[in-house]
Amino acid sequence: MRCAECKGRGFCGLERCPIMSRFYAQLPARQSDHYQGAAPSVFVGSYGYPKVAGGPLMIDDADHPPDWVARGLGIEDIVGLRARTIRGAGEAKNLSGSIQEIALSSLPLDVEVRFNKPVAFDLRFDGTIAPVGLTGAIKKMDVLENARVDRAVDRVTSDTDLGATDACEILNASGTDVYRITQLLTAGLLGSEKKRRVVPTRWAITAVDDTVSKQLKKKIARYPPLSGTEVFSAALYGNHIVCLLVPGDWKFEMIEVWGKQSLWGGGSESIAVDGEGLTKSGYSPLAGAYYSARLAVAEYLESVRRSARVLVLRNVTGEYWAPLGTWVVREATRNAMRGPKTPCADFRQAIDVASRLIGFGHWQPHSRLIPELVTQKTLFEF
Repeated sequence: MRCAECKGRGFCGLERCPIMSRFYAQLPARQSDHYQGAAPSVFVGSYGYPKVAGGPLMIDDADHPPDWVARGLGIEDIVGLRARTIRGAGEAKNLSGSIQEIALSSLPLDVEVRFNKPVAFDLRFDGTIAPVGLTGAIKKMDVLENARVDRAVDRVTSDTDLGATDACEILNASGTDVYRITQLLTAGLLGSEKKRRVVPTRWAITAVDDTVSKQLKKKIARYPPLSGTEVFSAALYGNHIVCLLVPGDWKFEMIEVWGKQSLWGGGSESIAVDGEGLTKSGYSPLAGAYYSARLAVAEYLESVRRSARVLVLRNVTGEYWAPLGTWVVREATRNAMRGPKTPCADFRQAIDVASRLIGFGHWQPHSRLIPELVTQKTLFEF
């Protein structure tokens, strides 16, 4: 199984890709050259940057992953939803006004779009963004409603002297979730006037996770440590997450295990690791999943006003048969941090609990944080 390399191109030798077949099965019978209805969000591609294509995502849905989880949608349901979603493609700078109107609105806006020809099936798998089944080159587009804009969003997007980093921090502090912030960044609505640009969606997702969690880390660094060692766990769409929190100053490590016959694992198990201290250099080899998990844990520590050293385990099973985007990791980790915790007497017990919850213990030799926690004392212990 070489899905990670293949992404539906038939490298496995099967007559038809089983993953692609599930998307094809959900497609509408007839693709049209016209769409009138809801456009809950926008999408900007990265190919050919800075001359990128962008436009609305069109579907009768809020396009908000936490809603999918709250509604109890399974992978099959989300696949069906995304297979019917249309990605409008036009030169982003020419559609920037319409894109921004959609991104600003707190509720989906209705649009009317004419395509150059009937929309086509153009699914592309990706570990960061949610898949979209249909795409169409935009001939003409009209936004049929006026945007309803939240006060915090209006204030930040209207301030053309405010940098993008500060804008993300203010929006997050106001209760604006990262999905909305990502839309605003994608549409070129954040940052000082001279630096505002449309941003490819895949870049914006990770940039917002990274920026917001960095700001939260600065706050966490000023808090006292947790009173004890805690373990949290949750599972979502075949992504099993275990979070181990130890009293101390901020350190973070994530270990990903892709099991045999899992989507990216192929025929053998794959294990990858990355971590950081108060600062991090370079882009994580775990890609967007690293920043999504870090954000969720940082949100928790900020909410309890405590600091900790954090070890996140992610075990991906064959149940995760279609890549849905890094939002799965974000929401799975958030679910873990919202759920019941298991207090542990010491770090060794926490490792045993984490191994039991994740289903195996051979992740331990891959950790760089464990030897440090076992052998080093922190200022908090004196």
